[in-house]
Amino acid sequence: MKKYLYTLLLFCSASIVFAQQTPAPIQKEAVSIEGATAHLGNGQVIENALLMFENGKITFIGSANAKIARSGNVINASGKHIYPGFIAPAKSLGLVEVDAVRASVDEDEIGEMIPHVRSLIAYNAESKVIESMRPNGILIGQITPQGGRISGTSSIVQFDAWNWEDAALKVDDAIHMNWPSAFRQGRWWAGEERGFKPNDKYKEEQDEISLFIKNAAAYGKAASKEENLAFKAMQGLFDGSKKLYIYTDGEREIIDAITLAKAHNIKDIVLVGGYEAYKITDFLKEHNIPVLANFTHTIPEHEDDDYDLPYKNPKLLIDAGLLVGMQNADKANFQTRNLPFYAGQVVGQGLDKEVALQMITGNNAKILGIDADYGTLEMGKSATLFISEGDALDMRTNILTHAYIDGRSISLETHQTELWKRYMGKYEGE
Repeated sequence: MKKYLYTLLLFCSASIVFAQQTPAPIQKEAVSIEGATAHLGNGQVIENALLMFENGKITFIGSANAKIARSGNVINASGKHIYPGFIAPAKSLGLVEVDAVRASVDEDEIGEMIPHVRSLIAYNAESKVIESMRPNGILIGQITPQGGRISGTSSIVQFDAWNWEDAALKVDDAIHMNWPSAFRQGRWWAGEERGFKPNDKYKEEQDEISLFIKNAAAYGKAASKEENLAFKAMQGLFDGSKKLYIYTDGEREIIDAITLAKAHNIKDIVLVGGYEAYKITDFLKEHNIPVLANFTHTIPEHEDDDYDLPYKNPKLLIDAGLLVGMQNADKANFQTRNLPFYAGQVVGQGLDKEVALQMITGNNAKILGIDADYGTLEMGKSATLFISEGDALDMRTNILTHAYIDGRSISLETHQTELWKRYMGKYEGE
């Protein structure tokens, strides 16, 4: 019996060591943060700011010189910075844990046209990848299915929860579509020449999408019908309750995709990626299309592109008057933690730092449709924010001391920080 008890004790101890951080309880005490520089996420900055929140909502944001009584826990943040929680759109976070372990990959399902596949019910709130987002200030994400032509339906979650029900902020917000390419790479292994060549099936692939959308629209108008889950999931695109996120990069493909969607009376469209969107900004403005620009830590796609095009691409779109957010859909999930540094890269191309910040706060919130509560530091909005020792868009100074989601003080410890402390202690003792 002693032997079994000892084994059980060891097992429980190991479980505690490697357990996920326990989600924070609801806010019970008011919090006042004073003395920091507040970056509101809408282009405005307040030096020597006072920010107060209670019951998960911001109750005051203004100058620390204001004659207002501080309440609850008062945090002196002099010399530090306050930011709204960063928002990561168009990612399969919580759907993939280890790429090489198939049983932990839940981002794709069988089929090409599967809008009825809902990412939310597969979301793992205890993912260690999710946990690693928080120390860099990324507190909200749009959990998005991948693969196929129409990948499925996304939902928006916050990154400190017991399960997907607790995590959900906006359920079934959008459908995601991967538009076909007008060109394809030569299959060298099949004896074809390397490089790009026209995609002979481009028109056929467009027609398949058009027919599917047409049938979905007809299904919604039918007086009586046998239930079709795929067509049923598409109805939100026609009544405006869901957005359509189109993933494509080429100038021709962008025009074709948006023209087709508009022809089928799809109301809200978001362009994801849009590498060549800077060439057709007038077209995008005409159709009121926001863009989730791609990550900037990459190289040009074509040999005749400017060497710094990926770095400056978001600025080109912003200068043209488009609503621009930022994502990193083409990168591995763990790279999402670098989202603030992608935005910081654009500052080096001449973009104002507060405008760059908007791309991953206020603008992303507007594009995702959660700006009534998240994305900016304003009275009445959710107290989803963090305090950083320095500039949060600079990886050298993005050092969080406090973070809150809906006013709840969340843990910034992760499996990685535990390992760092463990091995730092080892070498400091030598």
